[in-house]
Amino acid sequence: MARSDKAVRALLERYLQEFPDEAARELERQPLGEVVRLLQSHAAPVAGRALQQLTPDLAAEALAALDPDAFRGLMRTLEPVRAASILARQDAEKREERLALLEPADAKEIRTLMSYEPGTAGAVMDARITTFRADATVKEALAKLRSLRGRPIADVFVIDDDGRLAGAMPLQEMAVADPGVRLDGLRLRLPVSVQATTSREEVVEVFERGIGTTIPVVDYDHRPVGVIRNDVLVAAAQQEATADLQKMVGASTEERALSSAPFAVKKRLPWLQINLGTAFLASAVVGLFEDTIAKYTALAVLLPVVAGQSGNTGMQALAVTLRGLALREIRLRHWPRVALKELAAGALNGVAVALVTALGVYLWSGSVGLTAVIGIAMVGSMVIASIAGASVPMVLQRLGLDPAQASSVVLTTLTDCGGFFAFLGLAALMSGML
Repeated sequence: MARSDKAVRALLERYLQEFPDEAARELERQPLGEVVRLLQSHAAPVAGRALQQLTPDLAAEALAALDPDAFRGLMRTLEPVRAASILARQDAEKREERLALLEPADAKEIRTLMSYEPGTAGAVMDARITTFRADATVKEALAKLRSLRGRPIADVFVIDDDGRLAGAMPLQEMAVADPGVRLDGLRLRLPVSVQATTSREEVVEVFERGIGTTIPVVDYDHRPVGVIRNDVLVAAAQQEATADLQKMVGASTEERALSSAPFAVKKRLPWLQINLGTAFLASAVVGLFEDTIAKYTALAVLLPVVAGQSGNTGMQALAVTLRGLALREIRLRHWPRVALKELAAGALNGVAVALVTALGVYLWSGSVGLTAVIGIAMVGSMVIASIAGASVPMVLQRLGLDPAQASSVVLTTLTDCGGFFAFLGLAALMSGML
């Protein structure tokens, strides 16, 4: 009897070693307890070959249920990237419990692989992506979905024999199909996928193409590691937009409305000091024309009008350009087109504003010369501001800096200096008419 048991065990091990694909398919039809028992009853190198062929969901459940020794042994058979993608599907508490069983260095490597930089696809994906083999029937797939109650599923993803993403379809299409039909017999579309390191902006581009309501995230071997849902991406994009608003005015993205005053001072004061430096620079420009202002005091009254209009014009162009860069509507190569468009917009807006300004100044001062100076200066300063608003974020991005963080400070300097120089320079040149 003992000899017979040994023979059966040897046969099973040979089967697992020589035909891991077929063994995995058979295991997927068994209850979880039977899968765990079979994996634990064989040597780790043999059981590991079958484990790697299991669907990620089942592999994650099996690793969660294995006894500590079997878990350690099977984890040594997995590549760190594969181990991370499987463990990421487990609940955080269970995952940490499992990782605590490993050597600290191994656990640290897996944790690193499971963490992604903010602003990437991996940071907003749900690692619990549900996949099905191409030869699974609709009945089998629906039964599996029923066991996953509570997990939002909009699209069904199909993998090939090597676990690579092969196709996708809306859940409703599978729900109304004949139960006996295999999934590869249905109308599958080739889904547009992204890698975990893909930027959030590129993911937005994929969604804008209108291909499905979810996007699969794959590794470098094109195996699914997660899924991004539309509602999650929208929420993340909204959070990013509010963060950009704070950065544009020199406030930290870490600060909240109820943060302490010392924390707010620590985060805001450096940018306020930088703004102070730029203000002195603008004052230096005004100082170049000190004699002209002293002679024609009306110029000092009108300086805020020029500065205010050029500042608002520049911020309008900046906001539009930043949005274009964030949503990948424009790239650095589009700068000439964007600058030309802003030049035209600044000139047209400048003429319209200059006419109203000139009329008001003439009624106030009665001076034709002063009216001409402010009218021409208004057009010039608004053109400068428009071009600067479009150029500053692109230049900063080209230099590897965060456009949202530094654009407003640089732009304020350019619009103030440009506006003051245009107005006071023209006044100095046309002083004979004032």
